[in-house]
Amino acid sequence: TTIANYYNRQGEFDKTMEALHKAADLDPNNPQGHQLKSRLFGDEVIAQFTAPHQYTGGFPGKAYGGLVASLLDCHGTASAAGFAARADGIEVAGGRPLSRFVTASLKVDFKSPTPLGTPLVIRGKLKSLEGRKAWIEMTLSAGETVCATGEMLAIRLPD
Repeated sequence: TTIANYYNRQGEFDKTMEALHKAADLDPNNPQGHQLKSRLFGDEVIAQFTAPHQYTGGFPGKAYGGLVASLLDCHGTASAAGFAARADGIEVAGGRPLSRFVTASLKVDFKSPTPLGTPLVIRGKLKSLEGRKAWIEMTLSAGETVCATGEMLAIRLPD
């Protein structure tokens, strides 16, 4: 299944999670931001990002590691907010503000060079949710190639 299928199957899709990005302190109106659109679909949160060539690292045509870590960080906190909302019985796109999560710990393992100019798919899965703590497992892939994996401990800020 391609990411386009996730984004185009409106009836099967949980509602858009733009509120997650506000909960994760990511301003969708910031033209310099990643502009991730994380969406809750079943048991995972999915986003897509195509890295422009300005994010090149030490190897032509490949992204530098800081971008990969930043994408996992942004998506992880949005994922935590979405999973917490679902656990709390809150409709993600229901207009109610979601809890804000911040990163306490982020571990990134680089598996393969991340290409520039290619759609990347970022997936987050809930490993555990206990009180204010959410543990999220993530992958960042280009096509069938997993470029990086990540593990995050995100902390819910008091309302």
